Amino acid sequence: MEAIIRSAKLGGTIRAIASKSLAQRLLICSALSNAPTFIECPDTSADIEATVGCLNALGAQIERNGEGYAVSPLQFDKINKGSVLDCCESGATLRFMLPVAGALAADVSFTAGGRLPQRPLSPLYEELFAHGCSLSKQGRMPLNCAGKLTGGKFQLAGDVSSQFVSGLLLALPLLDSDSEIILNGNIESQPYIDLTVAVLRLFGITIDIEDNIYIIKGRQKYRSPGKVVIEGDWSNASFWLSAAALADMLITCTNINKESLQGDKAVVELLKKFGADVCFTNDTVTVSGGQLRAIEIDARNIPDLVPALAVVACAAQGKTVIYNAERLRLKESDRLKSVADTLTRLGASIGETNDGLVIEGKRELRGGTVSCYGDHRIAMMAAIAAVIAKQPVIIEGAEAVEKSYPQFFNDFGLLGGIVELK
Repeated sequence: MEAIIRSAKLGGTIRAIASKSLAQRLLICSALSNAPTFIECPDTSADIEATVGCLNALGAQIERNGEGYAVSPLQFDKINKGSVLDCCESGATLRFMLPVAGALAADVSFTAGGRLPQRPLSPLYEELFAHGCSLSKQGRMPLNCAGKLTGGKFQLAGDVSSQFVSGLLLALPLLDSDSEIILNGNIESQPYIDLTVAVLRLFGITIDIEDNIYIIKGRQKYRSPGKVVIEGDWSNASFWLSAAALADMLITCTNINKESLQGDKAVVELLKKFGADVCFTNDTVTVSGGQLRAIEIDARNIPDLVPALAVVACAAQGKTVIYNAERLRLKESDRLKSVADTLTRLGASIGETNDGLVIEGKRELRGGTVSCYGDHRIAMMAAIAAVIAKQPVIIEGAEAVEKSYPQFFNDFGLLGGIVELK
């Protein structure tokens, strides 16, 4: 699909869609629980549906209605062993479900599409192998997982992927023996781990934390809270808030939790540092443009904000430096390369470093035709770049937004943008 954006003078009010990160965690915990759960989640996406599909393949019964998901949990004595679990292009689904399948001794095969089969599973792969799982070779699909995961000490580098930690946290309470996850070195994306712990505690799971060690008792039972409501997604809302910082008009996002554990709520403070005007009222945040100035951004805990903030940096006076973002090279695209290439094609002055980006602000971009590299966040980034582009922005492969935000271009139009989809 090609998206042609001829005008992007955005303004108005938009509801933040439900958090994909929370939805995936809540679905897994609900499927492992002692009783049915209803998850109020008015929005869905390809990644969320990938998690639903994997859980249903194991034997859960998850049905969607207009308001959310009704989850009838797995019966542990009736797991569909030998099932094929299709993770589509969802890295979180694969990294969460792989340890869970091992804990359930499900003997399953995982399939995946896009760049996901090539994205690394180490050191999670080696730790699962060392604790009772038999795994086929990395980098190929299907990925077969047999045997039963056993407890003990799990050693992981903290700077590889928080999803590895979250996957183990979801699985280890099911084991017969106690376990520890020991994280070595600097921890990347700590807020995502905190989010997992909070969801586990909502379902009655006890996790003790001592420095960088997570202590998990075995033989725990997931207990359903009955009904849960998913808050708005800060990661996707960041594109609208960043677009507002570029414009003279106001954009208000509703369904936003100021006290959220989502790390990407940091977008608010970063936009303030850039010079945007930001106002919080109850569950809404309103942003408007100002005299933008360059800043430095440590992306260690907020890698998903980089594409949106890179566009803001294009309009900020001076040189913006984004660092500690090396893990973006392992996303749906090499996201440092794809951000730099896409914005360069639109007229930005931007360069890569080993772990980030350097952007010289220009106030406006030229416009042009870009590929989104099959990456949902690059497609959304290119769309909001049209706010400061003199000529139309044409996005090839724009259907990539379906991964996390299927109605993105519809919402873009609701805010006043003129979009033609071909």
